[in-house]
Amino acid sequence: MRKPILTIFYQFNPWNSSIGGIQTVIRSFIKYAPSEFEVRLVGTGEPKSSTGVWQKTEYAGRSIQFMPLFNMLNDNVRGFIPTTVKYTAALLGRCLASDFIHFHRLEPTLAALNWYGDKTLFIHNDIQQQIAAGTSKKAMLWQYFPAGYFALERFLIKQFDQIYSCNTESAKFYQERYPAVAERVTFLKNTVDTEIFYPLEPREQEKQRKLLAQQLGLPEQTRFVLFAGRLHPQKDPILLVRAYAALNDPSLHLLIAGDGELAGEVRSEIARLALCERVTMLGSVSFEKLAQLHRISSAFVLSSAYEGLPMVVLEALSSGTPVVTTNCGETPRLLRADSGMVAYERTPNAIANALGHVLQHAEDYPAVSCVRNAQPYAAHTVVSDVYKDMLHRWKQRSVSSTTTAECI
Repeated sequence: MRKPILTIFYQFNPWNSSIGGIQTVIRSFIKYAPSEFEVRLVGTGEPKSSTGVWQKTEYAGRSIQFMPLFNMLNDNVRGFIPTTVKYTAALLGRCLASDFIHFHRLEPTLAALNWYGDKTLFIHNDIQQQIAAGTSKKAMLWQYFPAGYFALERFLIKQFDQIYSCNTESAKFYQERYPAVAERVTFLKNTVDTEIFYPLEPREQEKQRKLLAQQLGLPEQTRFVLFAGRLHPQKDPILLVRAYAALNDPSLHLLIAGDGELAGEVRSEIARLALCERVTMLGSVSFEKLAQLHRISSAFVLSSAYEGLPMVVLEALSSGTPVVTTNCGETPRLLRADSGMVAYERTPNAIANALGHVLQHAEDYPAVSCVRNAQPYAAHTVVSDVYKDMLHRWKQRSVSSTTTAECI
């Protein structure tokens, strides 16, 4: 029997250093794909590379087929025309059907309405918070036309055989809003790659912390607070900088790992608050570098306006680092009392107070507790369970290979 084919659709290049939860999920689904499956990814390419054709390549030691629909220089930054619009337009008129099809944004599924295959939609945010009028209008264009988004969703949702949400409230919302597909909606844990994100022994952690302080020209006793993610209105990095300023602790240094359209505004805010010597903007970093930063940081801070379950929270916890977060997404439900703290108001002072408490009472948030909190989300386990379910459905259907081959 031939191998079932999984084709994943998302607007990124897995070999670039873009930071994002969706990208991390897809990387895990490639890395931990069992040998019973053939995996394909339809994404974006490097400038001047070939587009619209399958390329046999390798990612994380796994052989895959990769097709860039178009080339882009930096997938961390939105252009005048949203990347999702470009990606959807590039898919229209194509037939890229396969046995299993994974989508991580709704809009591109317009192209797949008549494609054969077992289709899965991954929902990565709490859509009610995401479109809420109270959040920044810069975060998502659909915030200007919420009725239009839900009309499109209602039109497209029935094509999916499986709908995964990493947020319990979002999963409940879809089950209630679309009773015809309620049985297909399932809560799915987000994942962390424990082969990359793991804690250091205290002595080695201290050594690495001092080394980074030395590399940055900072006092040896400097402690680090980390933020990692897109510099995008959803993550609200301006609020993060203001919270750090409100904390006003000269022994702390804020590390910002990531890039995006708000990078210039973040730099301006840092300068306005006279924090240039106390904040380092690192830009996009590799997963290996990000893991090192997690391991030597005293805390990880998330200032988001809305979320699903941020992968970076799991990465911090798996690295033994406590988390301070705003009250959004799944993180407040995930965090235990000994692995982090929630700021229930999205204000600089509330976040600063929560962060200050965690830092002043570090003994209450030991690395072992943080790691234990993240263990159920290990990528190998979660992803393997999804693939087992897919393989079971594949064997149940017994679809002839010739049907799929017409569009492959």
